[in-house]
Amino acid sequence: MRRKFLLLLETGLVLAGLCLGASAWKIHSALEQPLNITQEQLLEVPKGTTPTRTFYRLEADGVIKDAFWLRVYWRFNLAGQPLHKGEYRMQPGMTVENLIDLWKRGEMVQYSLTLVEGWNFHQVRAALAKDEKLEQTLNGLSDSEVMDKLGHTGIFPEGRFFPDTYRFVRGMTDVELLKKAYDRLDEVLAKEWGQRAADVPYTEPYQALIMASLVEKETGVPQERGQIAGVFVRRMEMGMLLQTDPTVIYGLGDRYNGKLTRAHLKEATPYNTYVIAGLPPTPIAMVGREAIHAALNPVAGNSLYFVARGDGSHVFSDDLDAHNSAVREFQLKRRADYRSSPAPVTAPGATNEQAPIPAASPDPAPEALAPVTPPEPAQETTQEPAKEPAAAPAPESDATAPQSPQ
Repeated sequence: MRRKFLLLLETGLVLAGLCLGASAWKIHSALEQPLNITQEQLLEVPKGTTPTRTFYRLEADGVIKDAFWLRVYWRFNLAGQPLHKGEYRMQPGMTVENLIDLWKRGEMVQYSLTLVEGWNFHQVRAALAKDEKLEQTLNGLSDSEVMDKLGHTGIFPEGRFFPDTYRFVRGMTDVELLKKAYDRLDEVLAKEWGQRAADVPYTEPYQALIMASLVEKETGVPQERGQIAGVFVRRMEMGMLLQTDPTVIYGLGDRYNGKLTRAHLKEATPYNTYVIAGLPPTPIAMVGREAIHAALNPVAGNSLYFVARGDGSHVFSDDLDAHNSAVREFQLKRRADYRSSPAPVTAPGATNEQAPIPAASPDPAPEALAPVTPPEPAQETTQEPAKEPAAAPAPESDATAPQSPQ
């Protein structure tokens, strides 16, 4: 009896060994099989998809065979390995094992989205909504509802995101990308605030961010940013109005049609620095690190005025007579190819369809900003030389050729 039992046990062990060997061979063959593709393909793995489901989907599409054995392999060897959502690049000649290695390393196809200095929040949202690789979750939400989703309830969104190129994988949400840009702005602003000049007239970083947005919209010439910040800071310290056209344009919102009139300069909005004293209540655009640095480290000097030359650069003047002379030379006798900002640089191979069409700034929520009562009218002209030194002229006389986003 004992001998019979031992014989059965031996037979069972042999059969088990054969089954294990056959299973190992099947798994090895399944892993070593080449993907049945003749050209590069992208495998999309949606959020929440399991490896088992992915194997069977690939088998149904004819890309692989033996999905059952691959499932067994994953369960016994990679049970704790997550399968990250995104896209994976499958190329001819790859084996299933090569594909699994991509999954293990999280080596997903990456895309990029560039947020540009000088854009307003309307343009940021347009760029996000246009990108088909991002999962859209913000459509139909107001700006304040967007900030709620970001976890920053009550924060006005303008200028609170850092312009940069952000990389992402398919399936990332628009909210996740915006969070990156928001946190990046906070990081850059905090670092620059810690390196600010000792005598800047700001009591908090947000004021510097507002000033940086004015600098960003006034010039795209790097070496001028500090000079323009210096003009604005000196004006504030002397109690002069800033009188900068981009704030007027922002305050007009969707009503701005590309032409700034004298009536616009008198119109009482919370942003019209021809009417309000000091800084506007919020930034008017996204700002880069250079503009933030300029706002916090303005160039010393005596200039109180500047006017566009027409090539994107400016002439700075210390007194009214010199400024009026520059206005006559560069504004009243404009060159045929006049530009208020430098010509935009287009990346090689780029097309106009790769960036959203510039849009007017959204009107701030009425309850968020107090109404403005205009003081005595500021000097009307932005095209003619100033005559009365008591009412300071605009830093840049450029009403018919407003700044475009840099």
